[in-house]
Amino acid sequence: MSGLADETVRLARERLYSSVLSDVLDKRGLLHQVLSSHLRPLDESLVLCGRARTADFRDTYHAEDNQDAYGLLVPFEDSLVADDVVVLACGPSQRLHPWGGTQALATTRRGAVGCVTDGLVRDVAQIRELKMPTFALGMGAVSLPGRGRIVAVDVPVHCGGVWISPGDLVFGDADGVLAVPREAEAEVIRAALALAAEEREIVRKLREGATMKDIYRHHRTF
Repeated sequence: MSGLADETVRLARERLYSSVLSDVLDKRGLLHQVLSSHLRPLDESLVLCGRARTADFRDTYHAEDNQDAYGLLVPFEDSLVADDVVVLACGPSQRLHPWGGTQALATTRRGAVGCVTDGLVRDVAQIRELKMPTFALGMGAVSLPGRGRIVAVDVPVHCGGVWISPGDLVFGDADGVLAVPREAEAEVIRAALALAAEEREIVRKLREGATMKDIYRHHRTF
């Protein structure tokens, strides 16, 4: 990862939030970058920000189809580096559990900073203890074999209703999780930093007694 990319992730993590990024994406016609609101964080106090590393999963319905359900997932997880966000696309079935506590522990030790999946996760208490930001459709106790398998890694995936490519910036907080396409990233981050600064100014004025009419007249937003 380049120094510029490191700086982008750092600035976004320290200064931005999902709603301001969503507003900027909307203004640029990127209206489908926020993942489904059904994906929720295991810990709303944590902020997720990093680069997408993607994996694609498919349903299976017989254990014999799944002799190596994790297949590509093991070397994929061992290849993760600092600021990587694991993005696991599981399709619409709502029956796949691709993520758990052992994986969270192993990947945080390699520098990964979070996980996003439109599947389910388990070992929730362990993941929360690790303070690893994790967004998922839900949680449950079952494992992947006999239900699904990994079919590809580091490819564009459709996760939570959004196409995400390897290297895209993934950001999540208590309000939700979104992806910023790499080709739009520089412009989006610049605009989001400016909008966040303006919103801090709006908050300052409101605390000093400004009315919403004053705010809207001067800022055309609130």
